[in-house]
Amino acid sequence: MTSFSSLNQLGWQPVFQQQLTLDDYENTHIARIAEHHRSQFVLVSESGTTPLEIHPSFPSMTVGDWVLLDDTGQFLRLLDRQSLFARKAAGSKVKEQLIAANVDTAFIVCALDNDFSLNRIERYLAMCSEADVEPVVILTKRDLVDEDTMYDRKQSVEALSPLLYVEAVNGLDASTIDTLKPWLKQGKTLVVMGSSGVGKSTLANTLMGDDVQATGGIRESDSKGRHTTTSRSLHCLPSGAVLLDTPGMRELQIFDTEEGISNVFADIKELEAQCRFSDCQHHNEPGCAIQAALKAGTIDERRLNNYQKLQREDARNSATIATKRAKDKAFTQMVYDIQKQNRKNKGF
Repeated sequence: MTSFSSLNQLGWQPVFQQQLTLDDYENTHIARIAEHHRSQFVLVSESGTTPLEIHPSFPSMTVGDWVLLDDTGQFLRLLDRQSLFARKAAGSKVKEQLIAANVDTAFIVCALDNDFSLNRIERYLAMCSEADVEPVVILTKRDLVDEDTMYDRKQSVEALSPLLYVEAVNGLDASTIDTLKPWLKQGKTLVVMGSSGVGKSTLANTLMGDDVQATGGIRESDSKGRHTTTSRSLHCLPSGAVLLDTPGMRELQIFDTEEGISNVFADIKELEAQCRFSDCQHHNEPGCAIQAALKAGTIDERRLNNYQKLQREDARNSATIATKRAKDKAFTQMVYDIQKQNRKNKGF
């Protein structure tokens, strides 16, 4: 993690300033979460870096969040977020995992080699749309494919949306990332996201002009890189932008992303409204606009299948996490009621 000398350099913006009172300015300290470890956060502020031990009473927080501290460095409150990325925790755990907060632009990193996946890119785009964060797709490892392959794959990503920015780079070559300069503005926060081994850490190192993040080699058998970044952290770029690097996510389970999915697949969503039956499943029903578009070649079967897959996953995970939240809320209330009754019985 690199050092910061001012709130503006940390990514401070008017939306956060508007949440503060005069008393807050006079009696509290503003800090941003720069690292998240198992038992503590690492905070950065104008006065330097300080650890904050995680306490069960804290709200859920992640790297990028802004917090207020008292004069002794104790946590007071979390400021309302401008944006938030979250996913269902990997594996069988029924819980949400926060990824990054208060991001302006997301660099969605995908390799041009055998790990290239339009389905995965659409998944990240849905998350960006839900979070109201500008996405930029960065196709890495340009040096490992021929020009025809690079052009075809870049064009296939651009076809996902006429408004989507797509850049093909060699993360090891600083000259090829000059095209990213429009998003590297002072005070703006960028997050680098992608699956393991796509070249995120290599890209981050080149953007920072230093080997801050460790990188791993490539397995020739499947073109997959070794997972090297193990924690989220904030870094100051030479341009003044703030870079939030994240570990590779081998599993990115979405939830509460219904609107984001609809936005990314707006063409299919529009066709659905034209089906004869409102509950059309888009199989063999008469008057199905989706099936008609497939036969006409105006939509892609891969894209339709991914849309339906993301819808099912989002519905399943959203319902599961909503149930878990309700149970946690009920348990917390029960504990509070018991403590309140105990205090009453003791005459407090």
